[in-house]
Amino acid sequence: MANQPREQWATRTGFLLAAIGSAIGLGNIWRFPAVAYDNGGGAFLFPYLVALLTAGIPLLIMEYAIGRRQRCSPPEAFRRMARPAEAIGWWQVAISFVIATYYAVIIAWSIRYVGFSVDQSWGDDPEGFLFGTFLEASETPGFVSGYVTGVLWPLIAVWVVVLGILLLGVRRGIEKANRLFIPLLVVFFVVLVIRALTLDGAAEGLEAFFEPDWSQLGDGGVWVAAYGQIFFSLSIGFGIMVTYASYLRRRADLTGSALVAGFSNSSFEILAGLGVFAALGFMARSAGVPVDEVASAGLGLAFVVFPAIISEMWLGGAFGVVFFLSLVIAGLSSLISIVQVVVSAVEDRTGLRRVPAVLGVGGAIAVVSVLLFPTNEGIYLLDVADHFINQYGIALAALVSVVAVAWFMRKLPELQRDADATSAVSLGHWWRICLGVITPVTLGWMMVDSLRTEFDHNYEGYSTGFLLAAGWSVAIGALVVGVLLTLLPRHPSTPGGPAPGAPPSPKGAPRPGDAGHGEES
Repeated sequence: MANQPREQWATRTGFLLAAIGSAIGLGNIWRFPAVAYDNGGGAFLFPYLVALLTAGIPLLIMEYAIGRRQRCSPPEAFRRMARPAEAIGWWQVAISFVIATYYAVIIAWSIRYVGFSVDQSWGDDPEGFLFGTFLEASETPGFVSGYVTGVLWPLIAVWVVVLGILLLGVRRGIEKANRLFIPLLVVFFVVLVIRALTLDGAAEGLEAFFEPDWSQLGDGGVWVAAYGQIFFSLSIGFGIMVTYASYLRRRADLTGSALVAGFSNSSFEILAGLGVFAALGFMARSAGVPVDEVASAGLGLAFVVFPAIISEMWLGGAFGVVFFLSLVIAGLSSLISIVQVVVSAVEDRTGLRRVPAVLGVGGAIAVVSVLLFPTNEGIYLLDVADHFINQYGIALAALVSVVAVAWFMRKLPELQRDADATSAVSLGHWWRICLGVITPVTLGWMMVDSLRTEFDHNYEGYSTGFLLAAGWSVAIGALVVGVLLTLLPRHPSTPGGPAPGAPPSPKGAPRPGDAGHGEES
C-alpha cells in the first residue's frame, strides 16, 4: 500500500483550539482550585507561574518541535531520533490507551448528571445517591461482579460520538469539533462563573481561594504541587502534543503556539477556581461552616459537593445543567486527543487507512472501557488506575523523554534551531537550561516524593493486593507493553516527512506542499 500524504490542520487556529481543548479537561475544573487552596491560596500562583514558564511551556515547545520535525506519531518520531527511543513513544501510546478507557466513564457520569440536575434527583444525600443509587458501587473494591445499565448506555454514547469524530479525520473531524467545543465551553463556564459570583457568600469563598499564605512558599511540597499541576494539566508527557504537532505545516509558529496554549490553559484554571470557590463560599454560608469544611477536589467536588450547592440555589437546576455540560465538553475534547495518539501510532506503524485504524484501535479501547468501568466495582478500578497511571505513567514518561532528548540524544540544540526558524519568539539559553536541568530535577524529585508517600501507606487505604492488581500492574504494564510494541512488524512505507537531521527552511522560505495553503495568524 502506498504511503498516504499526512493530513494537516486547515489553519493555525484549528491546531491551537485542538491543543487548548486537549489541555483543558476535567482536571482543570476540579483539581486546580483545590491544589491552589491547599498550597498557599493566592501565594500558590507564584510557584505555579514559575512552573509554567520553566517546565510546562518549554516541554510543550519540545513536543511541538519533535512532532512537526518528524511528522509522525510518538513511536516513529522517537525512533527517527534514536532507534532505542522508540519504546518511549510506545510507552506513551500505552498510557494513552489506559487513560482513555476510564476517562470516557467520567464523561458518561457527567451526561447523566445533566439530566439529574433538572429535578435534582440526588435529593438530600448527593453522596449516597452517587455511590449507591447511581453507581451501585459494591461495598469493597474488587473485580467485575455486575453491570450498571445507567452508566453503560451513556458510556456507549460517548464512544459513538468520539469514534465518529475521529473517523472524519484531523481536519474534518477533530478540528471542526474543537471549533465548536472550545467556544461553547468558554461561554458556558463564563455564564457559570458570573452566576457563582452573584451568590451570597461568594466573597468569602474567593477570599479563601486567593488569600495568600506566603509562609508556604518555603515548603518544598508546595513547589512540587505546582510543577505537578502543570504537568498533569497541559497534556504533556504522553504523546498528545507530539501527535497533534505532527499535523502542522512546516512554517507554523511553534513558540507562539505553545505560549498561547499554555496561558490559555492556565487562564481557564484560574477561571475555574473563581467559579468553584464562589460556589463553595455560598455553600459554606448556607451550612454555617467555614469554607475549608466544604472544600473538596476530584469526583467528590463535581458529583457530591456541587449537587449539594445546586440544591441550595435559586434556579439551581439551570446552574447544574451548565456545569455538567461544561464537564462533558471539556472531557470530550480531551478524550478525542488521547485516542488520536493511539490511532496515529497504529496508522504509522501498520499503514492502515483512517477508517480501519479508528474502528480497530478505538473500538478496542471502547470495548475495554465498557467491560471494566460501568460495573459495581468500576469506581474503585477507576480511582486506582487513575492514581497510578498519572503518578507513575505520565510523570515518569515525561521524565524519561526529556532526559533521553536532552541528555542522551542531545537533540535540544537541533530542535531549538528548528523552532526558531519559523517562530516569532526565539528560544534562548533559558529553554535548554529549563529542559536540561530544571524539568528533569523537578520531575525526578516528584517521583521520589510520590514513591515515599506510596510506601508509607496504601493509597486510600486499599488492600495491597488490590493496589498491585489494579494500580501497580497497570503502571508497570504500560511500560512493558510499550517495550514489546517495538517488536511489531513495520509497514514497508514510513510516514511522510523529512529525513532525520533535515534542516528547517529559513523563515519565510516555501516548503514543498505549502503552496496554496494559507495559514491563519
